[in-house]
Amino acid sequence: MRIGIVNDTPMMVEVLRRVIAETGRHELIWIARDGEEAVQMCAWQLPDVVLMDLLMPRVDGVEATRRIMQATPCPILIVTSDMGTSAGKIYEALGHGALDATQTPALIGAAGKRDAAALIEKIDNLGLLPPEAVAPPARPARPPLSSSPLRAGGDVPLVAVGASAGGPAALAVILKALPRDFGGAVVIVQHIDEAFAPGMAEWLQQQCLLKVRLAEEGDQPQRGEVLLAGSNKHLVFKGGDTLGYASGSPGDVYRPSVDMFFHSVAKHWSGRAIGVLLTGMGRDGAAGLKALRDDGCHTIAQDQKSCAVYGMPKAAVALNAVVETLPVTGIAARLQGILTGII
Repeated sequence: MRIGIVNDTPMMVEVLRRVIAETGRHELIWIARDGEEAVQMCAWQLPDVVLMDLLMPRVDGVEATRRIMQATPCPILIVTSDMGTSAGKIYEALGHGALDATQTPALIGAAGKRDAAALIEKIDNLGLLPPEAVAPPARPARPPLSSSPLRAGGDVPLVAVGASAGGPAALAVILKALPRDFGGAVVIVQHIDEAFAPGMAEWLQQQCLLKVRLAEEGDQPQRGEVLLAGSNKHLVFKGGDTLGYASGSPGDVYRPSVDMFFHSVAKHWSGRAIGVLLTGMGRDGAAGLKALRDDGCHTIAQDQKSCAVYGMPKAAVALNAVVETLPVTGIAARLQGILTGII
């Protein structure tokens, strides 16, 4: 894979250069010293992965990520040496379309080797993702049909949400617009490393009135509560309305998988359900959303214009898995309308 490094600290650049060189299978094609230069370099020679620092002069990593994902979309991995104090910026960058975040490896020691191995694993995983480009608008999704109602049964309606690149920002927009007395339970599977899941739950909690926490083994979704997948294992309904984590197979590209979650909702959730698929690279969630629609659930996909990366929703529309396509700013009101019977 061809890799671009964006970092203004020579020592950190050298560490990353060594880690890449030692793999023998990845190639460093350029180095940018700040975000402004990174935008220019991506326009000149688009890499397979960008390793993006956050704190830089002129244009920082958050703004650089936003501009790259608008002009020349490509996989961006946030690599920072200051995970604690940079948490807010990490989620901003993820909201603009960065796919994951990790610690900059130390130059020596066991911790450095561990972080280097984690970095290479993330780069390799990004290489397994199918290439995505901003596509022309797909054919319009079908409007809501009387033959595709909110599935009957159960006391607590479930809103099952899947998201990837750009998801944190989209989720913040939706959750912020839901009232404190929202009548459904929300369960979210967002592609993010488990090390960042607790911080993301805290960040989302700051954005909304509903209670947000990580899903735990044995949880049963409750009205007015938001549960977020908190592990690299797959969050699924294991039976009835009870959540749990499944290991899956070693070759799984997406961890946690939106498809596995949606399929488990269709198989096990006894109540009413709505499936929502947000911005993201790849196809994860498309087949699962189709399973939900086939099971009688209302399904919503984020529209192309408001997506950071129009990959997952596009794939779902192509499968005819989507009842309606909406801008991210309209999804919360639509959920409210569906749950209150204003179809």
